[in-house]
Amino acid sequence: MDTPKHGYSIPLVYSDAYPYQCLFYARSHRQERRRRAIDDPRLIARSGAISVLVPAAYCSRIKFIITSEHVLIERSILPGTPAFGRWGRTSSTMQFALPPRRDNHILPYARSPRFSLQRRKQLKAVAILIFALLVVFFLLSQLFYASTGTSAVPIKTSNIVIVTVLDRAVLSDEYIQKIIRNREDYAKRHGYGNFFANLSDYETSLDNAPRSWGVVPAVRHAMATHPHSKYFFHLSTHALIMNPSISLESHLLDGSRLESLMRKDVPVVPPDSIVKTFSHLKPQDIDLIVSADGEDLSSGSFVIKQGEFARFFLDIWFDPLYRTYNFAKAETHALDHIVQWHPTILARLALIPQRIINAYSRDSLGASTDGTYKEGDLVLRLAGCDTDTKRNCEKELEPYYRLWSRIVKR
Repeated sequence: MDTPKHGYSIPLVYSDAYPYQCLFYARSHRQERRRRAIDDPRLIARSGAISVLVPAAYCSRIKFIITSEHVLIERSILPGTPAFGRWGRTSSTMQFALPPRRDNHILPYARSPRFSLQRRKQLKAVAILIFALLVVFFLLSQLFYASTGTSAVPIKTSNIVIVTVLDRAVLSDEYIQKIIRNREDYAKRHGYGNFFANLSDYETSLDNAPRSWGVVPAVRHAMATHPHSKYFFHLSTHALIMNPSISLESHLLDGSRLESLMRKDVPVVPPDSIVKTFSHLKPQDIDLIVSADGEDLSSGSFVIKQGEFARFFLDIWFDPLYRTYNFAKAETHALDHIVQWHPTILARLALIPQRIINAYSRDSLGASTDGTYKEGDLVLRLAGCDTDTKRNCEKELEPYYRLWSRIVKR
């Protein structure tokens, strides 16, 4: 049997659903090649096939070809059957399982390829729009971050915090109040912050080390309490700020000023350490500013910059190995050792003249050349008054405190 060019071949299927009839259905040649077994008229309709029901008595005697609207009978033994006519090739309108479709390729209840294409275009457009919005949002956020430089900083944040460790178990309340008034007056004049640490808060972490070690956790505590402040100026309890009109920025921290003060290519620990300060350092490289007297680096007055280096340095300085080593001058000798044997720390350190932030009183021993206090100096320190049994810190402080009081009233 020759199949029409655009026709359908008709396989024979017996269906239990129709015991008195046989079911013929047609599929396109492409569908026939897929060999899809279908015996449900609803599935036949969905697969693009056309079904025809014929009386059961004639099921084995029929062979025909079906088009979209007519059945072409090739050979039939259907005498007297008006629906199919006589022997030979003829055509007859048949009853289909579903109404005939106008388009042989698209069923009325099937999804239109054109609709699917439009849907895909719409989804693609929506995806592009969402991506564009995300890109714009990212660029705006980066622009805002670049304009601010850092995360938001509280309005009342001080750029500089003065750290003072108070040993209330040893010092009198009167002495402590004098120190507090001195610090608060200076901070108020220049917009700085104050951090008054109680030494007793760190006793459990000292592990029987000398109490002077409390300066290290106190500075770390101040940094954690003021995370947005940039510089931390630790000043010993046995020191007074004698010139309140001088700001730390103009006196020390400004780039050109610090450049002029940095002592380069000199022994780190006086008088004759073989390790010398680096000669190539610039102010922007500096995170730690210290002075030295005639014998050691000073742990009683230094400035440290907030950041990863500061936390790294303080952690090393407070290492149990150093705290339990029994240095003669505790944390001061530990500082000497660390700076000389850790180039990473020396590369961030600026050594400055003693009188800039650490001028000694006349009664203090070990001052460097030109390290004794002179009128106009920023700081006066009663170095060693708490360790020398022949000295009394409160008595030594009194004349300098009266002098400071007169300066403040000018």
